[in-house]
Amino acid sequence: MQVMDTTLTQQLIDREEQFNAHNYHPIPVVLDRGEGPYVWDVEGKRYYDFLSGYSAVNQGHCHPKIIQALVQQSSKLTLTSRAFHSSLLGEYAEYITGFFGYDKVLPMNTGVEAVETALKLARKWGYERKGIPEGSAKIIVCEGNFHGRTLNVISFSTDPSSRNGFGPFMSGYITIPYNNTTALKEALNDPTVCGFLMEPIQGEAGVVVPDEGVLSTCYQLCKEAGVLFIADEIQTGLARTGKMLACDHEGVKPDILVLGKALSGGVLPISAVLCNDDIMLCIKPGEHGSTYGGNPLACAVAIAALQVLKDENLAERSEELGLYFRQKLAHLNSKYIRTIRGKGLLNAIIIQHKNPEAAWDLCLELMRNGLLAKPTHGDKIRLAPPLVISKEELDDCIQIIENSLSVLDNL
Repeated sequence: MQVMDTTLTQQLIDREEQFNAHNYHPIPVVLDRGEGPYVWDVEGKRYYDFLSGYSAVNQGHCHPKIIQALVQQSSKLTLTSRAFHSSLLGEYAEYITGFFGYDKVLPMNTGVEAVETALKLARKWGYERKGIPEGSAKIIVCEGNFHGRTLNVISFSTDPSSRNGFGPFMSGYITIPYNNTTALKEALNDPTVCGFLMEPIQGEAGVVVPDEGVLSTCYQLCKEAGVLFIADEIQTGLARTGKMLACDHEGVKPDILVLGKALSGGVLPISAVLCNDDIMLCIKPGEHGSTYGGNPLACAVAIAALQVLKDENLAERSEELGLYFRQKLAHLNSKYIRTIRGKGLLNAIIIQHKNPEAAWDLCLELMRNGLLAKPTHGDKIRLAPPLVISKEELDDCIQIIENSLSVLDNL
């Protein structure tokens, strides 16, 4: 006779499965609270969080300064809509534009909203400034990209799981291989191209790092062609890769910068698009907006989240600890780790094993041993803890990874 699992964890998973859409396939753990690099499940077990909300909690879970800003502002004013001015929007706009060195910011909520905003800006600029004939503007994108899952964005995705069954798709995109400046140069010969959208490191694809010099070359090619270089730094930005922005590794300042995730420290959805007046002022009142975009609560939280990154030197910390982490991983000399790649504390390993479910099974073993990670594209596992993690805690995590790899012996 089969005994039913009646643990609280299983009860909560069953309830979610019954009433929630099945658009995710989570690791079977139910989280209840978090602090710094740790999360605890409903049974009270503690884990290292090595996904960090897809890099939304770079500052660590429930950072006290960010939570303080949230609590203080939430008791005062949370939303006005942009039908009216608020006392915090100007302060936030001045702060974030000064932080990154741009004339203007357009505040949004989710990452994909920010990507859509950047694409609209690029098209409008193409028509108004570059003189592209109306309705013919094109944007170059990369194979293996992940910029979200709206209908427009999946129109230029090359991931079948994002696209299949959701057509028809929007036109106006040219797809080239990632990390290929020759292909970019050729695509830029089209005079109707207004922008090139690129992740400085492809996160969802499994932390694919371009060759050294590719970012700066892409930027220069765009400049020569009179095309906007658009950097999606939603996952790679805000100290994750060892610099405040991944583009900073090569001294590239994007024409349009897209931010999200850790812009709130994981507290609520906040995203932003930054660029200079020549681009931003192409969009006029009524042509783009969001009810929640730039709300007072988001403004207060984003200022606090950015200040924490600066005050705690999290970019420098990420650079140092990321190098240390990759070296320690390499010293494991595991026959199951084919590749280790990344920058800062955005890293991934590629698992080699005859069993196609090996990466998933390894993540389940990591969970049992107190570390949470999740595979992407089958054989790749991202390893991206909050940037506040200590070297001693990383050592503990390396030991967990080493111990967990032994589960692959029996698959």
